[in-house]
Amino acid sequence: QVRVAESGGGLVQIGGSLRLSCVGSGRTFSNLAMGWFRQAPGKEREFVAVEGAIPGSTYYADSVKGRFAISRDSDNNMVYLQMNSLEPEDTAVYYCAADFSIGQLRRGVPDYWGQGTRVTVSS
Repeated sequence: QVRVAESGGGLVQIGGSLRLSCVGSGRTFSNLAMGWFRQAPGKEREFVAVEGAIPGSTYYADSVKGRFAISRDSDNNMVYLQMNSLEPEDTAVYYCAADFSIGQLRRGVPDYWGQGTRVTVSS
């Protein structure tokens, strides 16, 4: 059984930074592709970033390229999303997700989801 749980959301000013964390459980964590999604108020959930089990297989949504960075610490079953230069449009509930297939993550249909953590960017 794979479980993921995210934390680190909060209120941040425009241009500020925030780091989200996600802890995974299960002995197969290192074989999982891990990703982040977000859902803004009144909008559908959208892909943000994904990192595969193979180092270097990292993909980002165009809207966050150059500002967000995904990383993982497989020794501690952790994945992170460093968010810089935050904009009001980044306000959303952010979800950590996992799947053994990076393709499933990139298509937005991973098997495992966290409960979400809220990020609010304001002036």
